[in-house]
Amino acid sequence: MTSTAPELVTGAEIARVARLIRPHVRETPALLADRADFGLAPGPVAFKLEFLQHAGSFKARGAFANLLLREVPKAGIVAASGGNHGAAAAYAARALGVPAHVFVPTVSSPAKIARIRGYGADLVVEGDNYNDALAASERFRATSGALRLHAFDEIETMLGTGTIAVEVARQVPGRTTLLAAVGGGGLLGGLVAGHDGPVIGVEPTGAPTLRHALDAGEPVDAPVGSVALDSLAPLRIGVNTFPVIAAGVQDVLLVEDDAIRAAQRALWETLRVVVEPGGATAFSALLSGRYVPAPDEIPVFVLSGANTTAVEI
Repeated sequence: MTSTAPELVTGAEIARVARLIRPHVRETPALLADRADFGLAPGPVAFKLEFLQHAGSFKARGAFANLLLREVPKAGIVAASGGNHGAAAAYAARALGVPAHVFVPTVSSPAKIARIRGYGADLVVEGDNYNDALAASERFRATSGALRLHAFDEIETMLGTGTIAVEVARQVPGRTTLLAAVGGGGLLGGLVAGHDGPVIGVEPTGAPTLRHALDAGEPVDAPVGSVALDSLAPLRIGVNTFPVIAAGVQDVLLVEDDAIRAAQRALWETLRVVVEPGGATAFSALLSGRYVPAPDEIPVFVLSGANTTAVEI
């Protein structure tokens, strides 16, 4: 079945959603720096600090967009997540007075599980990976009537994440290129639709969901092994996110786990910023040389989440 997502996820609709969710989310700062700070050739670089968002990641934008744009039944919502989406769904549900049921796999980090529990959600830890947790959540949905908040493959989710691009346009003047990590495509799809300029996806070599889909021309199963397993390793890209991304993404780059860890350390040592592996993945493309900005280009890296602990870096 052909997705209507490209017709529904537009810049104009993202601007409308930005106004809708503005009372509920933070406008996260953009930090401007010099690439020389990281031992690279001099040049401007910017970081969109989405780990400062409610619940510790960009996911709060999509969670609030879903709850405000869709009708929520008395049974509340159900979400399957590697951790960040579950925390965001639980936070948004608590803020709006909605019951939340969250399913996570055993690979979810203790920091993410603690956040979900702290926001008062009914939490179930089940299965070895995200897809196992998703199956368990679907069984619960079938019997409870709760509204499913998919971790990435909702139109409303992309409309919410696209609001990041609206903020970047105000915060970073010049010819900007947005770079963001790819899991199921909810973040990248919103950025592609919302940014008036190039957007590049970055994903681990061990979880190349977008690369496999682009090569096949449609969502297909991909490997799910990576240091960023709990945030960037669904079985395949979304059926709604894929056509939005494929229509406008400039490139998708693959990075090794060692490069992701190196980016985590560099962000801590240089900026005193702690992010999880998924949050450092985009920046690892620059440090590893997989991405080289043009002379007049300002790369903006979305540091998407920080639900981790400093000891893990």
